[in-house]
Amino acid sequence: MSTVSVHLAALPDLPAVAALFDAYRQFYEQPADAARALQFIGDRMRNQESVILVAQAADAGDALVGFCQLYPSFCSVIAQPIYTLYDLYVAPQARKTGAGRALMQAAHGHAQANGFARLDLTTARTNHAAQALYESLGWVRDDVFLAYNKPVALT
Repeated sequence: MSTVSVHLAALPDLPAVAALFDAYRQFYEQPADAARALQFIGDRMRNQESVILVAQAADAGDALVGFCQLYPSFCSVIAQPIYTLYDLYVAPQARKTGAGRALMQAAHGHAQANGFARLDLTTARTNHAAQALYESLGWVRDDVFLAYNKPVALT
């Protein structure tokens, strides 16, 4: 297993994070679009609209090999701030190195240190590898609520 470290992404990390984000979008069957990925991640970072944690691997020349992105939100029921862990991605060559686990643990630590009461996430029903990781870290699948969404036509 390689040595993996995790840190908060900063603007110098932007090109590498954007490349990982573009690969993540492709994993979810979106077309490659490096410019869009760079713009989207750059906007989140510059506007401080999300928290992006990155995994760096010593055996990959300290290259960034994964990221997770947290969006701040609120839970009205518990009347506290929460994070939505919306994105988690590890490059194929770095899977099974502990990078995903390290990112998830760092997300938990960041939420705890910053007063966020809960982390929420959704994942594809078919993503069994991710589900196994989440459950091994103490995440509990919600069997009570269903998630819905509705596209909004932009004018």
